[in-house]
Amino acid sequence: LNDHDALRHDLIFGLASGRLSGGRANCAALAGKSTLNRLERSGHKADRYCRIIADHEALAELFVTLYMDRHDRAPARIVLDVDATDDRIHGHQEGRAFHGYYGHNCYLPLYIFCGDHLLSATLRTADRDPGKEVLADIRRIVQQIRNRWPRVRILVRGDSGFSRDSLMTWCEDNHVDFLFGLAGN
Repeated sequence: LNDHDALRHDLIFGLASGRLSGGRANCAALAGKSTLNRLERSGHKADRYCRIIADHEALAELFVTLYMDRHDRAPARIVLDVDATDDRIHGHQEGRAFHGYYGHNCYLPLYIFCGDHLLSATLRTADRDPGKEVLADIRRIVQQIRNRWPRVRILVRGDSGFSRDSLMTWCEDNHVDFLFGLAGN
């Protein structure tokens, strides 16, 4: 919540909310801190305490759409890099968990990139397996890409944390190549 002053003027939030068109650089603030906090923590239906409902599906699709819009035509092949990294926690924040690999309390956000382009970012607690959770995001991204670029070859690449039978089986069934590291023993 420390970045709300910057996010009030963020172009992605402006596009997602329909408040920006054509890249207005010096526009009025999109929202105050408390409004952004309510958007961040919004549920799926309005109630007395939650009046702002985010379209989470549209927000998730936005990054992939922006990536594809940068291309005049479909590339022959794309590589989706999946990774989770630690976001160290200092204090007693909600959802904190100790992660043995990193050796401290942290969140473990899950990222999917295509080159330098962020396609998905999911804030997660560190007590869950990213290899089991990445499939939903990969499925959504591959479907969105293939709807527009049906013949593009897709490679999903990640470290041994993503070498899971469910993900590899889905990739094989959907003609998606994969390259994952294998953990040592």
